[in-house]
Amino acid sequence: MCLMLLCVAASGLLKAENDKPFVIPELRHWQGADGMMAINAQSKVVYVNDELADVAEALAKDYGMMFGKELKTKAASKAQEGSIIMVLTDDQELGDEGYSIEINDGVAISANTVTGAYWATRTLLQILEQYEGTHLPKGSVRDWPDYALRGFMIDCGRKYIPLEYLKVYTKVMAYYKMNTLQVHLNDNGFKQYFGGDWDKTYAAFRLESELFPELSAKDGYYGKEEFRQFQKDAAKIGVNIIPEIDVPAHSLAFTHFRKELGTEKYGMDHLDLYNPNVITFLDSLFTEYLEGDDPVFVGKQVHIGTDEYSNAEKETVERFRAFTDHYIRLVEQFGKQACVWGALTHAQGETPVKADNVIMHCWYNGYANPTEMKKQGYQLVSIPDGSVYIVPAAGYYYDYLNMSYLYHTWNPAIIGNQKFEPCDPAILGGMFAVWNDVNGNGISIDDIHHRSFPGLQAIATATWSPTYRAVPFEEFDHKRTLLSEAPGVNKLGRFPGEPGSVVYSIDKVKPGKSYQHAAAGYGYSVSFHLEGANEARGTLLFSNADTEFYLSSPVDGRMAFVRDGYINTFDYYVKPNKGVDIRIECTNTATRLYVDGELKDELKRAKRWASEKTSYDYVPTLCFPLQQAGKFKSSITNLKVEKNN
Repeated sequence: MCLMLLCVAASGLLKAENDKPFVIPELRHWQGADGMMAINAQSKVVYVNDELADVAEALAKDYGMMFGKELKTKAASKAQEGSIIMVLTDDQELGDEGYSIEINDGVAISANTVTGAYWATRTLLQILEQYEGTHLPKGSVRDWPDYALRGFMIDCGRKYIPLEYLKVYTKVMAYYKMNTLQVHLNDNGFKQYFGGDWDKTYAAFRLESELFPELSAKDGYYGKEEFRQFQKDAAKIGVNIIPEIDVPAHSLAFTHFRKELGTEKYGMDHLDLYNPNVITFLDSLFTEYLEGDDPVFVGKQVHIGTDEYSNAEKETVERFRAFTDHYIRLVEQFGKQACVWGALTHAQGETPVKADNVIMHCWYNGYANPTEMKKQGYQLVSIPDGSVYIVPAAGYYYDYLNMSYLYHTWNPAIIGNQKFEPCDPAILGGMFAVWNDVNGNGISIDDIHHRSFPGLQAIATATWSPTYRAVPFEEFDHKRTLLSEAPGVNKLGRFPGEPGSVVYSIDKVKPGKSYQHAAAGYGYSVSFHLEGANEARGTLLFSNADTEFYLSSPVDGRMAFVRDGYINTFDYYVKPNKGVDIRIECTNTATRLYVDGELKDELKRAKRWASEKTSYDYVPTLCFPLQQAGKFKSSITNLKVEKNN
């Protein structure tokens, strides 16, 4: 539903006192009242309908994680003052994901669906963050999205993205009412970075296959059962996972596995559409994940790729179109909806390709003209490369998205140079994407998250209610940084405190001890006094699940850190029986080591050469780990985390 006029509340119902709370995405309708409602130890989360039990439990648990005190839940038909009650209703204006909230002496949430009620709890938690979990401004909310699909696509093919991070990211998405995560399961690097040799070019397929065990990437893949459970868990918090197997281009992982499936004519990242064994192989692979009462691909949609195949010859184009139609119908045989990348303007031809009930991701109008694709009957997802593509440290597309443009101008009705009417029924919604094009460039999960999180906040706003962006961008851009990533999530390694202040300290770091914080992120410095000892190679100072910081690296004994398989080494050795003050400054482009106040070494974004003609930027960044102290002999005292100015 898309309402173009501001809601005018009936006069006299509520006294318009409290300003609209800051929430991402912005609330569609708010009518302020006078005063505040308190949340305290006696407050409960009450659910009228049994279907809402899990939503109530999630709210109580998340509140406890965020504010350090538990809320009780119970089933009942009414709630006491100071409590939260939620009920399913039948309110057509709210649709499948909308909700209403009345905040008076208590909180009343109503929604047509469990998902709508869950989104209401995300709104409450964001407001509570701004009052330290103790109060809510009195007033009423009516809120629903303009677009049904609000999403993010992450390239796990060119870079292994651990499933644990994808789980974390679904929580972040849910906190901002983003409901679709597309997992790009296979892809390959560009051969110019690998000496022009397809055989040496990086490629990966990220799922376990029992039919083809050697197909799964050696440097990381997802087991069938864990991937299945991941999708089910995401669905419980309103996030639909769209798995993508990208064929018949971007398919070097398959031709590395079976060379005869590829074509030298168009490049070995292209499957040979003239070879019937390609269909036999892919039919078996797709069926492995689609068949059965409990398939590996759990959700309603499956993406089949069909992007950027050569259109050099007419017969090849016709075979590509037939291939696309075949896999749309194969997916549908198993009760799923097929998704494709827009390529049918690039591959114009006579062979029919099914359009009814097919979702097309429109990323570049030269490959798929959105107006023409709408005429053909496709359901469109707006994901224009020039607006919403992040390619970390590549030097093209965006390193960080243009937040001001996305906030002021972009919405899913804008696809490249074409602009549709707001809420055109042919446009399901919008997404943004991270593509990990450049292998070996040092980019870490932390780097990806640092780029994608602000983008998510902007895209969440642009896809939920683009007709209701009343908050000035400068205010949005400041206040968004004050909100959590999600309950219990601090992947950015942020600490509360003013710039220039000490935000965390440890008097003496005890070897082998676990500490409460995982890391200090970009924009922070970690300093400590070091009384050096004779440390064996491989001696850790600190580590967490993602990163290891060494007093003595396993390679050559210098101070170093390792994350995502990359080792970054300072030109510095810990000296036995010598006391020094160490400071590590962490930014999103460089990591600096200071010894006794002087810059000793700077590891910064710099150009590296894959060949005489091909270069790339290498990024040696660090979110300093603080979770687990290593078993070192040196003395580490007066550790401080400072927020940089």
